[in-house]
Amino acid sequence: MRTRTSLWSRLLRYLGHGVLILGPLVLTIVVLHWLFTRVDGLLRPYVNLPGLGFVLVLGFVLLVGWIGSFFLMRRGLALIDGWLERTPGVSFVYSSIRDFFDAFIGDKRRFTKAVLVNVFADEVWLVGFLTDEDVTNFRLGAEYVSAYVPQAYNVAGQLYLVKRERIRLIDHLPSADVMKYAVTGGAVDIVTPPADRS
Repeated sequence: MRTRTSLWSRLLRYLGHGVLILGPLVLTIVVLHWLFTRVDGLLRPYVNLPGLGFVLVLGFVLLVGWIGSFFLMRRGLALIDGWLERTPGVSFVYSSIRDFFDAFIGDKRRFTKAVLVNVFADEVWLVGFLTDEDVTNFRLGAEYVSAYVPQAYNVAGQLYLVKRERIRLIDHLPSADVMKYAVTGGAVDIVTPPADRS
């Protein structure tokens, strides 16, 4: 009886190890495959060679980025940007999407300053990001800043306007690692850079 129980416990342990090894690997492959087929399928009616559509779309995006880096093109894009900003109905959607992309990969990246935010009680700290140090538009005073706190295992989050004294900058850890820590609910280990270890 005992050997049968130990056999079942070992099999369950091996099953758990297998899920831990294969789960992230398989999900990563599925997401990358989905992304590849979606991008590759954009030109599917015109290009029937698998993979060529993906390469062409990637090349087109690179070409637009390269052309957009020239001064005259930047001026032209600024005119189009201004026109879209003033178009009723379009401006809200366009500006929201543009600001979202700017926050993550543009020149105005907002998630570069990881912080601890004290909101609910003196002993409770949330992991977040300092997104704006000038929130005078809300008439709260110059001592307030905005901090975004992502939710674990979710794409949502909360924006808090708090006093500067309730913010602690996490400047010894990369922001990307802090973001991973926050969205996984603290389930990943953050490795402190060797120079900062005490």
